[in-house]
Amino acid sequence: MIRNFFKVAGIVLAGLTALGLGFLISQPQDRLLSARNRELRQQRIIVPRENGGGDAEYDSPAEQMIYEDSISTKIAMRDGEAVLSILNQDFDGDPAEEQIIAYRDYQEKEGPVHIAYVDYDEAQRVYRRVWDAPTAVTMPLTLSLSTQDLIGDRSICIVVTGMENRGTQTLTVFHRSSGDGGVFTKIADLRIDGSIRIRETERPQSYQLGLSRGVSFPIAVYGHDAESQNILDQVEIIYNYDPSSGLYEQSGITKVPGSQIEQRRLRELLSGTPGVFEDFIHDLWYFVGPQGTLDSRQYIYFDSVKREIIFFGDGAQQVFNWQTSNPTRYGLYAAGQNIPVTTLRRTIDIELESLDSIRVKVFEDVRLKIRADNTWDGSYHRALPSMADLPESRDGSLPYINALYESSLGRIRFTPDGTYENVSAADRQQGRYVFFRIEGREALEIRFTGPAGASPVEASRNQKRAREIYLVERSGSNLILSRILIGAMGIRELNEGTITLTPLQ
Repeated sequence: MIRNFFKVAGIVLAGLTALGLGFLISQPQDRLLSARNRELRQQRIIVPRENGGGDAEYDSPAEQMIYEDSISTKIAMRDGEAVLSILNQDFDGDPAEEQIIAYRDYQEKEGPVHIAYVDYDEAQRVYRRVWDAPTAVTMPLTLSLSTQDLIGDRSICIVVTGMENRGTQTLTVFHRSSGDGGVFTKIADLRIDGSIRIRETERPQSYQLGLSRGVSFPIAVYGHDAESQNILDQVEIIYNYDPSSGLYEQSGITKVPGSQIEQRRLRELLSGTPGVFEDFIHDLWYFVGPQGTLDSRQYIYFDSVKREIIFFGDGAQQVFNWQTSNPTRYGLYAAGQNIPVTTLRRTIDIELESLDSIRVKVFEDVRLKIRADNTWDGSYHRALPSMADLPESRDGSLPYINALYESSLGRIRFTPDGTYENVSAADRQQGRYVFFRIEGREALEIRFTGPAGASPVEASRNQKRAREIYLVERSGSNLILSRILIGAMGIRELNEGTITLTPLQ
């Protein structure tokens, strides 16, 4: 009997052991991880996909691995910290790559964007947060994070650009020398209601070969000239690096006269009203070369209706979703995301130069190792006539007329000041118009600003929604209109039928 008891007990024990092993094997792997391992698990940035998602395409598995690493933090973030941007780079020449993380604390909705420096601890064989600091940026979608040798000693500076909530542009620079042990020092903290530029200059070959230092890059800041009545007049303030103090310090100030434009029109464009400046730049803009000539091989097309920004240069076209716009004192700070390569973002500082020209500064944010092309910076001239006062065209005809027409759309009156009114049985509409020539053909552009008596804000919104261009054929005194689209590839006819304008005596 005792022998039978031990036999039964052995069978039961074996069964329980088998059940226990089965239970452990069936559990998700996450439950087998210790709390310590879960704490060290990497956090990732989730990059939004367009048109329902889908994985990005890569040229090789190695490129995909680079991408996966570029969007993963090497440490666990603290509670409430949302990662905005990551930059992986070798700062000190050791085998392990370091990381710069830009993040925002959810509990500080109006607070600044912070950056953290993450280094590898050889002794513990883990990555640790070594240093962090706030920047001047408070609007996360305007953030641009990069590194550069600003000083010329081949050390690395962290450069953070963006905007504050009050609409000022900012530049924060942190410098890390070889003996800092992973701690960075703030050497520039600039804020201005205009624009900020780093003036890069060519450095000698001896610098490229590591034989000598290079010159430090000056920083130019452009702000409003408080002593001038012209809104576009600016002052240029230059900051140079001072080795004795280890800071960028002001070294000079110069007045920069702007274009003489009717001030009422300027105030309308630069009022900060949503959509006004977007509608103004809704057009094709050609690059202006150093000699002041237009380069039709490079252009930017702003489409405020489709919410797209198209860059064309070197025979290649890049299309970006126009994600956000933030008004500045002299124009707009826009952010876009490349449609086929969603890891490529651009922020664009657009400033008004005249009613037919703008100045553009492009900031790249490339997570993949794609060559960043910085040749977009510079002045651009409008490819089409603006809605402002225009000179006579080449054939001597004026862009504005004084005439009354009957049409299927209603009774349309064009006036010499560039405005029109269309009265039909349903309502009375008004707006602006201009006759011009494109590709040797006559065209008419109409911008509907809303019903008569609409407020400026309503007029701006309506103007953005309704902008139509027609080819004009003349049959005696009649005008025959055919609606078209004008974009990066020129004229595209819509074949919607024609509208005949018959003059009324």
